[in-house]
Amino acid sequence: MTMKSFPKPSDLPVPAGAEGWEEIYPYYLVFQDALKEQEDAKFWFCDSQHWPTVFKPFETIGGEFAVKCLGQYNARHLMIPNANGIDFRIHLGYLYMSPIPVPEEQIAARVPDFEARIGHYFANWESKLANWHVKVKGTIADMEALSFAPLPEKVPFEDIENGVGKDGSEVLLENYDRLIQLAYQNWQYHFEFLNLGYIAYLDFFNFCKEVFPNIPDQSIATMVQGVDMELFRPDDELKALALLAIELDLDEHFANTDDPAATLASIAAAAGGERWMAQWEQAQDPWFNFTIGNGFYAHDKYWNVHQEIPLGFIADYIRRARGGAQILRPTQKLIAEKERIVEEYRELLDPEVAAVFDAKRTLAATAYPYVENHNFYIEHWTMGVFWRKVRELGRMLSDAGLFTEAEDMLYLSRNEVRDVLFDLVTSCGVGSGAPIGAVVLPEKIAHRKGIVDALQTARPAPALNTPPQSITEPFTRMLWGITTEQVQQWLGADETQDGSTLKGMAASPGQVEGPARVIMHADELTQVQPGEILVAPVTAPSWGPIFGKIKATVTDIGGMMSHAAIVCREYDLPAVTGTGSASTTIKTGDLLRVDGTKGTVEILGTQPALTGPGAHSHSHA
Repeated sequence: MTMKSFPKPSDLPVPAGAEGWEEIYPYYLVFQDALKEQEDAKFWFCDSQHWPTVFKPFETIGGEFAVKCLGQYNARHLMIPNANGIDFRIHLGYLYMSPIPVPEEQIAARVPDFEARIGHYFANWESKLANWHVKVKGTIADMEALSFAPLPEKVPFEDIENGVGKDGSEVLLENYDRLIQLAYQNWQYHFEFLNLGYIAYLDFFNFCKEVFPNIPDQSIATMVQGVDMELFRPDDELKALALLAIELDLDEHFANTDDPAATLASIAAAAGGERWMAQWEQAQDPWFNFTIGNGFYAHDKYWNVHQEIPLGFIADYIRRARGGAQILRPTQKLIAEKERIVEEYRELLDPEVAAVFDAKRTLAATAYPYVENHNFYIEHWTMGVFWRKVRELGRMLSDAGLFTEAEDMLYLSRNEVRDVLFDLVTSCGVGSGAPIGAVVLPEKIAHRKGIVDALQTARPAPALNTPPQSITEPFTRMLWGITTEQVQQWLGADETQDGSTLKGMAASPGQVEGPARVIMHADELTQVQPGEILVAPVTAPSWGPIFGKIKATVTDIGGMMSHAAIVCREYDLPAVTGTGSASTTIKTGDLLRVDGTKGTVEILGTQPALTGPGAHSHSHA
């Protein structure tokens, strides 16, 4: 069959006002006219799962570090036989990826290296993972220790006495470089175990498909599900605080959680408040280093900075628990279901094959929790500290008159910020008064703000150029849900659809009906009402507190190992991921039938579009 194609990068219209957008990003992140032939020959898909909004120039750090480090573990550390890394570009503000295959003739030569390397990791899993925690927490502590104080008017006299011979500007420059390097360091660590987690799971997955040709993908996932994962700890801490508040009869103090200081003061002054406050303080370190976003953007709000967020979730849990809802995850039910499925399939095998099945399943189940847990340590904790330090530096530079507000710094790339710092230390050092940037930067930043705002007006194309006949790269399939079938569906190859049924990945089993709630951004989560079906371009693992309210989840992107799929399986909710267009096709209020066993979403009835001031006047959940 002839493959249909997605648009070429050059075919996509540039939104009005975003002309010249390429100049705001480093040259190596944008498509080049000189390489048009090679770049147009490759298939690129948009990773809106991790980067759903347009990058401000400074924020490309998250995309660059993550995708580069993912690639190095495939291509250089583990020598995965059939998969190198993933090439990436920013086009019209969004991140596009193109998996790099290993040429057929080189695959066999990589196998011995690959087997020796993963064999070493799996044989020493516990000790290596314990060391990983030490390394990652060490990086975070080093990052916390950095500060960005303004330069002194004059070198202190004790520095003269002690013959220091430096003016303190070197500390500012070193701390900035160190901040960037430490973030990069933890991103390298991030993939040390992640790729192994996927490999162990894929190995078990492929084995199951071989011995049980008709086994559903979900049954395989259920056999290794984690249940007790650190990624769920922040949410579990909130549930425990809600239940303690009920036990101590503190409900009334949660009436206005939008004012955290007043809420906490009134709890502290209440009978039993001291005990609750002690548990609240204890939960914060480290579990409130958690964002309602995904950690890749400077605007992601972290619980420990925006305490109204965890307090609002606790208030909601109190209401639900008082109303008789079971707010704890059904862990016993999940464990029983896992054991039942394992036994059911194991019984079909003769003893020798059963022994292989046990070994592969145990390895996958050991490695699997890391697939989610790393999220807490890197995306949430590391990046929470990183963005806090970035804001601190932005404030110092805006106070020094280089631009108007701290956030303006995000419109400069990380290498441009280094120039700005040298401009500042020069003007201080030579006594020339205001840095040159004070007249150059405000205009440049205003121009770039206009470009970013214009890019935000368009949604990204899901993919670019002609897809390959088959997609084999394991991460592309497992994490993003980009399979040969899925891509064909995005292209409309299945012309029998009438528009009222969407197809995606059968990511978590079960069938339910209910009204849709379309959420395009984490800030809208307060609109979700009990019993609704969540529809989003993608969900973040940090949306845990709303999974107790909803009936099912539908996303545009994501595979069996995406956060939405994993979290829904752990909360026993149906999920269909990787539909391509659910968030733009479905409207809030539409009646849906979600079948997470088959991977279909039917729109049973549509809701007239809401307009005007009443469109968002939903009560806060």
